[in-house]
Amino acid sequence: MNALSRPHRGTIVVEDAEVIAVTAHPGEQYVLRLAAPEIAARARPGAFVHLRCAPARAMRRPMSIMLVDSRLGTFDILFKAHGAGTAELAARQPGERLSVLGPIGVPFKLDGYRRRPLLIGGGVGIPPMIYLADHLRRRKDLAPFVVMGSEVPFPFRMRPSRIVVAGMPEGVIGANPLLEDWGIASRLASRQDYPGCFDGLVTELAARWIDALGAAARDEIEVFACGPTPMLKAVQALAAHYALPAQLSLEEYMACAVGGCAGCAVRVNLPSGPAMKRVCVDGPVFEAGIVEFS
Repeated sequence: MNALSRPHRGTIVVEDAEVIAVTAHPGEQYVLRLAAPEIAARARPGAFVHLRCAPARAMRRPMSIMLVDSRLGTFDILFKAHGAGTAELAARQPGERLSVLGPIGVPFKLDGYRRRPLLIGGGVGIPPMIYLADHLRRRKDLAPFVVMGSEVPFPFRMRPSRIVVAGMPEGVIGANPLLEDWGIASRLASRQDYPGCFDGLVTELAARWIDALGAAARDEIEVFACGPTPMLKAVQALAAHYALPAQLSLEEYMACAVGGCAGCAVRVNLPSGPAMKRVCVDGPVFEAGIVEFS
């Protein structure tokens, strides 16, 4: 690999990552696999990287980590090509190298889970949910349920689920194939009339599941979510309605990604009063109850 890295802020490294594969999916979506052993070894669910889309492009892009293979020293990211930089990233070829800064940010909690984690991912917020699900599947005492939503084609070939899930409307059987292979229940939501998907919002589908459980089972739920701001605001309201603990991974534009520019700051409400926190290093994961959405 000949990775070139240097310590940064104690936990973050700059690594010369090798492109292993770029896989195209409908809707101009791509999965990029990079070999970066130090980042792969340090990463945790909810962390992200800041990478150069091309060697000559100075401005980096923040990308959530979707899956890590620490044995092989690789990690995957999912992104949508919607500008010049991400279009260049989609054109990278195996064997090329990219400068990657990471892993960055406060991850999701790594232990002390309630028995029924509810993972909600929307659009480009899907990758952190897959990474977290991979972490949770190693715990046999947990029964996670994953809800994913998208208004463009999903970046995977959905599969009819063989796992029975309480509260699902008739015909809502579409599942993420990787999660299905892991034995983790999942369902998909979209307003684009995709076969097998729930016709509505991810939070509406999550509420169907919660309502179908008994009171004792509802007390075992905690929520984890990542996605666009309107979705996260709805998840915050969902968690508050059912009095459930919840963690949100926020999505914000950022320049430096290491806390220097404060361009990604968001308002939170702490016991000491209102404050501004940087999504890159104080987050991206925050307790849902403290985030103030505009």
